[in-house]
Amino acid sequence: MPATRTWVPPGPYDLHRTLGVLRRGPGDPAFAVRGDEIWRACRTPAGPGTLRLAARPTDGHVAATAWGPGAEWLLDRLPELLGESDDPAALTARHRVVHEARRRHPGVRLARTALVLESLIPSILEQKVTSDEAYRAWRLLLQRHGTPAPGPWDRLRVMPDPRGWALIPSWEWHRAGVDAKRSSAILRAVRAAARMEEAARMDLAGATRRLTAIPGIGPWTAAETLQRALGAPDAITVGDLHLPKIIGYALTGRRGTTDEEMLELLAPYDGQRHRAARLILLSGLVPPRRAPRFPVGDIARL
Repeated sequence: MPATRTWVPPGPYDLHRTLGVLRRGPGDPAFAVRGDEIWRACRTPAGPGTLRLAARPTDGHVAATAWGPGAEWLLDRLPELLGESDDPAALTARHRVVHEARRRHPGVRLARTALVLESLIPSILEQKVTSDEAYRAWRLLLQRHGTPAPGPWDRLRVMPDPRGWALIPSWEWHRAGVDAKRSSAILRAVRAAARMEEAARMDLAGATRRLTAIPGIGPWTAAETLQRALGAPDAITVGDLHLPKIIGYALTGRRGTTDEEMLELLAPYDGQRHRAARLILLSGLVPPRRAPRFPVGDIARL
């Protein structure tokens, strides 16, 4: 039997924009949108679980249903996942762009999954490749090596446990388009799975040190992971190909902003830099494209 719970938002709330950052591409086997519902398949400390969420239009409450051994774990952490402990008011807008984005999107909060590997592994897959390549790899690996999610929707897959990741043969990584550098980083991370998951109970600085102690996990990957696992409002992504250019263009109108310049622009938001960047991304202000999109590679054909 499924377990159910209801959560009452403390104010304006946007379920889809709050949780949408957990989705790894349009074909993510572990995350799906069906009408007004969000479905999420997870590997929790208690075992696999599936969570279905829907905002009730009559009262604004979020109704949750969960299946599997991890159902109670997911429901117990539902307020945390949905951003109840997040404080959007902690950010003071210093730019018109940020002010307007917050005014238009008052219900966006920072989700906290409390699951590190769930965000760490796809973040490693996204290193130095296009989003499409990383999404394809995540999709293929979960379809071939994940397990069916509990509950009524058999399309969803739960990612492998640490041993399952470790048993994926080298040719399967290659078939998914994952080079040896990224697959080796994932294997090192899953061998230290318990240590990685402990980062969910640390502050941002400690969690970053814990993750980056693993060779192949740098500041970019740690920030992308901890934005989701901790809901960390200051986990700004450094080393991204696009983010500095978008931030710089939105705040100054200039092109070619570097990481250092981006950090200078976001300095007034110290402690809230990720939240500020998130709002800027929601503004939709991006520099016009001047060159063709970076071509998608496929090492599986090599």
